[in-house]
Amino acid sequence: MDKIKRLAVYLGEYKWYALATPVLVVLGAVMELLAPALMSKLIDNGVNVGDIGAIVHYSWLIMGCSLLALGFSIAGAICGARAEAGFAKNLRAGLYARIQDFAFENIDRFSAASLITRLTTDVSRLQNALGMLMRMAIRAPAMLVIALTIATTMNGKLSLIYLVTMPLVALGMYVITTSAHPHFKKLFKIYDKLNLVVEENVRAIRVVKTFVREKYETAKFKKVSADIYREFSLAERILAFTSPLMEFASYLAILLIAWFGAHLIVVGEFSVGQLMSMISYTMNILFSLMMISMTMVMLVMSKAALDRIDEVLVEPIKLTSPKNGLQKLADGSVSFKHVDFSYANDGQRLALKDINLTIAAGQTVGILGGTGSGKTSLVSLIPRLYDATAGKVLVGGVDVRDYDLSCLRREVAMVLQKNVLFSGTIAQNLRWGNPHATLKELEQACKQAQIHDFIKSLPRGYQTQVEQGGTNFSGGQKQRLCIARAVLAKPKVLILDDSTSAVDTKTESLIRQAWQKQIPGTTIIVIAQRVLSVKDADQIVVMDRGKIVGVGTHKQLLKNNQIYQEVYQSQIQEQA
Repeated sequence: MDKIKRLAVYLGEYKWYALATPVLVVLGAVMELLAPALMSKLIDNGVNVGDIGAIVHYSWLIMGCSLLALGFSIAGAICGARAEAGFAKNLRAGLYARIQDFAFENIDRFSAASLITRLTTDVSRLQNALGMLMRMAIRAPAMLVIALTIATTMNGKLSLIYLVTMPLVALGMYVITTSAHPHFKKLFKIYDKLNLVVEENVRAIRVVKTFVREKYETAKFKKVSADIYREFSLAERILAFTSPLMEFASYLAILLIAWFGAHLIVVGEFSVGQLMSMISYTMNILFSLMMISMTMVMLVMSKAALDRIDEVLVEPIKLTSPKNGLQKLADGSVSFKHVDFSYANDGQRLALKDINLTIAAGQTVGILGGTGSGKTSLVSLIPRLYDATAGKVLVGGVDVRDYDLSCLRREVAMVLQKNVLFSGTIAQNLRWGNPHATLKELEQACKQAQIHDFIKSLPRGYQTQVEQGGTNFSGGQKQRLCIARAVLAKPKVLILDDSTSAVDTKTESLIRQAWQKQIPGTTIIVIAQRVLSVKDADQIVVMDRGKIVGVGTHKQLLKNNQIYQEVYQSQIQEQA
């Protein structure tokens, strides 16, 4: 019930449409079911006795009921469509906004494919379920109750026949739906797998072609498709028994009503018109039972989507801004005090152990270390992408947990290892760093990143379109565009996480020289694999297995740090 309440909020401004739909549906069902009763009157009081006036009178009433039923049905369909489409719109927006507030720790818990499926397929399932709840789940029971009531009023004896046929249909539909449901449940999980296969293949299509793995990927896709075919076929094979069951029950009920009704007509306890109405109501009753059963199947199948979406809605956000958080950084100084960090929030599985480090404002600091040494983990704590498990991280002399998150992350710009560009123009991508930047400011930032000349050589310059993922740019070009984007933010701290690995050493040197002239007061932290990238830094931090094993200048570390000496010697030999 709590899950339903959380979802009901997303009806929002469409709640009146949602409330009006069941009312209109019931009114439509009432008008529709009045027609057979009026038809009975037309036959008995008009046709059988030759009363033209009665025939005209009841014909107009039947036509009026039919038109009203049509009007209510159309109005109900329109209101229902607006309610379910509006609900899906609001729910998707709510889920998307929720994901935007997620910390990296939250995102790590869900895969990208899973979040995409929840925002698209699962929301669509709930949208369909809501439409069925507002219309079919209301209409079918209403028609069942109204038809039974009118039929019982017409002849209580004949109504007893429903005690035979209704349990037969109910039992049969129960067996069919419970047998088919496990296959549908399994089917939806396979659909998730299919989405993952397609997403991975499309995103990594260049890798697939590079390694000539098209046949392997095609075979993998065919296998998942075959699994879907198998489960869907099994489920549909079971559901195929629904039609024969309904036909058997309908014909049995009609046969029994016709048989016993004929006897009642002979003895004068029943009329021909009433017999025809009873047969019509019989069809309505059995059809309503079938619709109720199918509705239950669809709602049960939608429960999985409900659970998956609710997981996102109730996921506790790990990082939030403090109330009245600080809105300004005094400077770009950074300090780590006895910092431990674990991605699993487990003190026994630490990615960083007892980190103590002080970086003065305006310094350029290099960080070296092997894979898994904790370099990225260290710098991720500065803009508070994660929180330290123990100890404190200070920026501008203040604990990062005391800052408003938006303020902190505006002042601490970070260029990640994976360079991400978005669909749009180069200028639009650059303005992520500063939405109000002028063309002159864009050019200045790109000159610092040594990418301006390349952009100007393009036919459309800064209005050149960036394809999804920046696939129309090389690795080095993407890195420099991301650096320019970060520089545009004019941060107090600029973090480059191996962000010049695809840039040649000459260009990298020019970028460093530009920074010294253009942003002298900015604290620059560079994670690099090459010693030459950090050789001229004010201090170099050497990391190994989550610990700082050396801090000093290039000359100092060459004298007293074995790991730095080994890295430097190996790179010098490679260059030789």
